[in-house]
Amino acid sequence: MLSRVADSIYWMARYIERAENIARLVEVNLQLLLDFQDVDDAKLKEHWDPLIRSTGDEKRFYENNKKANSENVLEFLTFELENPNSVLSCVFSARENARMVRDQITAEMWETLNKLYLFLKSGRARQLFESDIHDFYQQIKEHSHLFLGLANATVTRDEGYDFLQIGSYIERADKTTRILDIKYHMLLPNVTDVGGAVDVAQWIAILRSASAYEAYHQLYVTDVNPAKIAEFLIFSETFPRSIRFCVQKLNECLHRVSGCQLANYSNEAERLCGRLLSELNYGSVEEVFQEGLHEYLDRIQERLNEIGGSTYKAYMFLPPVDMEGEIQVQQQQQQ
Repeated sequence: MLSRVADSIYWMARYIERAENIARLVEVNLQLLLDFQDVDDAKLKEHWDPLIRSTGDEKRFYENNKKANSENVLEFLTFELENPNSVLSCVFSARENARMVRDQITAEMWETLNKLYLFLKSGRARQLFESDIHDFYQQIKEHSHLFLGLANATVTRDEGYDFLQIGSYIERADKTTRILDIKYHMLLPNVTDVGGAVDVAQWIAILRSASAYEAYHQLYVTDVNPAKIAEFLIFSETFPRSIRFCVQKLNECLHRVSGCQLANYSNEAERLCGRLLSELNYGSVEEVFQEGLHEYLDRIQERLNEIGGSTYKAYMFLPPVDMEGEIQVQQQQQQ
């Protein structure tokens, strides 16, 4: 497979996964806002600022916006083309990468992604956003799920499929760390609110943001426990959006691409992924809180970035050609 093809498939998967995660995050935060009373500018900032921080775009946001209210944040995370992490930017980027590898994806996948692109590009998207914002975000999520479902149902299990999975699982693991880290940035008025109605509502919102509400309650029924929620989203072996599950699948995909056995590694990406997986396999939630939830999640994000960078260097990066050296080699060979 050509490096540019692998690169386009990888980023296509990452962008569509990112668009769906951002849409779900924003929708859940909108629903959570309905539980608050007497909302003023300070409370709105307290509510929306963690979401901006979780995407890593707070600097870009505050360069053009004086305050983090519902209108500014929704526009920035949904329609702002200058924000590379907005829903609109992610879908446009996913579609552009898909266009460059039309022969590597199925017609159904292209039609689904192109339909979402055309919808967001049309005036109907803005009209729906203003009239029924929850239905708008539901459209984003459904198209994303349909796209990934079609990929699983129609794509040949070859290198192209593996790079699509690699992109999806890196992005999904990264977004789970950021969703969980939102709780760290939510500043409660005082210590007595811990365990109160607002605190419980925020933890439930974290579960819904990761599409983990039903899966968590199947395991723990009615118990909304911060430690158990963190353990579930980080260390679960069976929940498909937990960090451990994503890294496990990522490790398998990387080894399938290289052909190396799981017990060994053939490049830096596999080594880093294996090390992170071992830490997750043998880690505990007690160690996480001992280190600090925010610090632990930051470290996981850095590890995922390193794996992504090493994957790029191993399979997608083409070093610049030394033309003078090439000419000399050819001349020598001709002589």
